[in-house]
Amino acid sequence: MAIDGRNLQILANYCAAAADAMAFTLMRTAHSTFVKETEDFSCQIVSRDGMAFASPRSFGAPWYSGIDYAPVLALIEDYAEGDICITNDSYAGNVATHSPDIHIWKPVFWQGEIVCFVVGHIHNTDVGGAVPASLSRSLSEIVQEGIRIPPLKIMRGGELNEDVARIMRLNVRVPDQNWGDFKAQIASVNVGERKIHDIIKRFGLRDFVAGIEGILDYAERQARSIIATIPDGEYFYADYADEDGEGGYPCRVAITLRVQGETLELDYTGSDPQLASSLNMPTGGRERHPLALVGVTYVLSTLDRNLLLNAGTLRPTRAILPPGTIMNCEAPAAVGMRSLTCALSQIATIGVFSLAMPDRLPANSPGGNSIMNIRTSDSRNRSVVASLGPVGGGAGGTPRHDGPDGSGGLSAFLKNTPVEINEAEVPIRFHRYGLKPDSAGAGRYRGGLATQMIFEVFAPETVITARNRNRSVFASAGVLGGRAGGLSHFRTHRQGKVIEHGNTDVIRCQPGDVVEVCGPGAGGYGDPARRDIQAVLQDVRCGFITVGAAREQYGVVIIDGQVDEAASTALRAEMPARQGHFDKGTAREAFEALWTPQRYEHLTAFLAAAPVSWRHYLKTQVFQAVEASGEEANVSKIFRTLREKFPDLMAG
Repeated sequence: MAIDGRNLQILANYCAAAADAMAFTLMRTAHSTFVKETEDFSCQIVSRDGMAFASPRSFGAPWYSGIDYAPVLALIEDYAEGDICITNDSYAGNVATHSPDIHIWKPVFWQGEIVCFVVGHIHNTDVGGAVPASLSRSLSEIVQEGIRIPPLKIMRGGELNEDVARIMRLNVRVPDQNWGDFKAQIASVNVGERKIHDIIKRFGLRDFVAGIEGILDYAERQARSIIATIPDGEYFYADYADEDGEGGYPCRVAITLRVQGETLELDYTGSDPQLASSLNMPTGGRERHPLALVGVTYVLSTLDRNLLLNAGTLRPTRAILPPGTIMNCEAPAAVGMRSLTCALSQIATIGVFSLAMPDRLPANSPGGNSIMNIRTSDSRNRSVVASLGPVGGGAGGTPRHDGPDGSGGLSAFLKNTPVEINEAEVPIRFHRYGLKPDSAGAGRYRGGLATQMIFEVFAPETVITARNRNRSVFASAGVLGGRAGGLSHFRTHRQGKVIEHGNTDVIRCQPGDVVEVCGPGAGGYGDPARRDIQAVLQDVRCGFITVGAAREQYGVVIIDGQVDEAASTALRAEMPARQGHFDKGTAREAFEALWTPQRYEHLTAFLAAAPVSWRHYLKTQVFQAVEASGEEANVSKIFRTLREKFPDLMAG
């Protein structure tokens, strides 16, 4: 059949259904909770040259919908039927972007010719390394983050490479769990291969191959049409992680967005230097790397829900990723917490697009989702390593409705793990898992509420990791009068005392300890004084906000469960309107008063002249000096002092 517009859509649906089948197979046969419940995995079908053209439509991790496998496909010399390849090396092709993400790919042959590849990844709960669950911002080089598998054939002609399999099992904390997940991956790509054969039988080889390019071209045309509705211009926005390392200084992701006609350019110049922690992103400088452009995918999807998501979607966009920075690090930098930096880049992307079209995009999502993991033991001395699920916040308020509570925004399709599943598989007891009152940013349309998890441990030397801990200092911004969201917290209740952990992501607990973690809230949209009074009352009745917050944040006086209309009208008339596009919260506003765009511009140029391995150290020295001098700090003098102290290191 000819691949015209109608048949192209039919083919695209068949391919998406094949990717769905791969994902269902993986999800239903996986062993770890993080895969079968949270669904941190991806499945794609990619062209012969590596461009993703089909992905699952409603589950898994959609960060990879625009992935380009070409660099890693090229690292295998030859392919034969029955081969399956594997890697989790972040610096080999820049497809696997931290060690727990094990990617596999299988060539699909038809009459002796490769017609496409079926691919995918899962996030393993643990792949060895220095800490349980393998990841912590405290790690400084990739060799600390678990076993690394270079691109190789794990199956050759349908036969398992037993030597590699033994190495994989030996170097992880829960080998049976990991191996069960790996077998689920194998089943997934095998199902994908069979589905592709069925599609070719229906459409024919020539039309199938032509249809792949047609699907990619169609997504590109859709993207260009959407981009054309965005006002041309140059826009700038930056956001920050609370810390660039343990007890460190803020970590900045900066974006200059340039919109011209049907094209976009995201320039990440001004983002932090490569760090001596694990917040670095190994993008290889590829201008359409999916992790650097996830935010663009989300923005375009928000503007048109009918957009096809594949590698063609990103063709009109390019990213500038300066080398030796957190957006384009060099080996052997640690990269385990690249998910936090990626979340920041998404927030910054949505923020910068908000400046271009504030009436079409929401306020900031929190970007501080903590993935809670545990290593403990049961009464039979059986070691347990498991993910308890994400603890984050909802989405930002939108121009038309409140942000979803507890999920949404940057959570993608990732799901929480039911308490019943966790308690059945892990020897802990939950005290609470639900929404946190008063955590959302106030607005005409409020932000989404944060989630709160409280559980008790029963074994000595239990290790809790809270990957991506953030937003305990800098809040998620509100827009157009909306207020910033609430902050996160992480603490242990022990024998009547409360131990605050801040952004620490690895803690040790003893029997009877109660661990409490609360995510950050999302920013609000619009003036809170314009929120419908009955909506405020309903939030109070649902337990989303307290009576005190209704009065303080919204100017709504509630007495004995009813609104005092007269008192509320008078109170609202006295509420000052918020000026400026963003409400960034007091901590960030104070920080940006000290660290102005001009100071950051000078810092970027200074650090770019230094060797990559020195940049984080020099950044810290500059921040310490500016902190000591305050707003009167002379950064040029600080730079000059450092150049004199290290004359052999500085190029200028």
